[in-house]
Amino acid sequence: MEELFWRYLIYSFFGFLLEVALARAVRNPKQDRKCHLLLPVCPVYGAGALLIMALPPAVKASPALLFLAGAGVATVAEWAFALFYERFAAPFWDYRALPLNLKGRVCLLFSLVWGALALPLVYWVEPMLSQAIGAIPPQLTLPTLAFYLGDAILSLALLRQGGTEALRWTRHLPRRAHS
Repeated sequence: MEELFWRYLIYSFFGFLLEVALARAVRNPKQDRKCHLLLPVCPVYGAGALLIMALPPAVKASPALLFLAGAGVATVAEWAFALFYERFAAPFWDYRALPLNLKGRVCLLFSLVWGALALPLVYWVEPMLSQAIGAIPPQLTLPTLAFYLGDAILSLALLRQGGTEALRWTRHLPRRAHS
């Protein structure tokens, strides 16, 4: 169970990095992209990655099946998280401007992206990550989990009151001058 938590947390962090890179590449004005107040994480990525890793070995052994099933389960995770965040009146994404979307929550383009990301996740990232997770001291899990849950609860309370803008506290930090 500890390893599952660490995988979720690490993949949520990787998702945050992916979101920031994409936001900066397309010059989106909202570039911080995190879903928690303090931790730089996007939980939908952690959940999607865990669902992909839970696919049967026969599916993961076939790149074509992995692509299709990975796209499917990650899209289910994205739909579920979209519904969850909408409940707090704080949606983090809206695909209504993209073709073949379902109520702006999911769309074919990003489903295909999730399928493509499933391949490096299963074949390269997860094998490397397995060794690193095995090296995490067990006594770090409980305090990290407690911090994560505290941050999640606080973040949800702030989302309910002020939407996603409530999580963008870093925009008030002074910018360092470039010399």
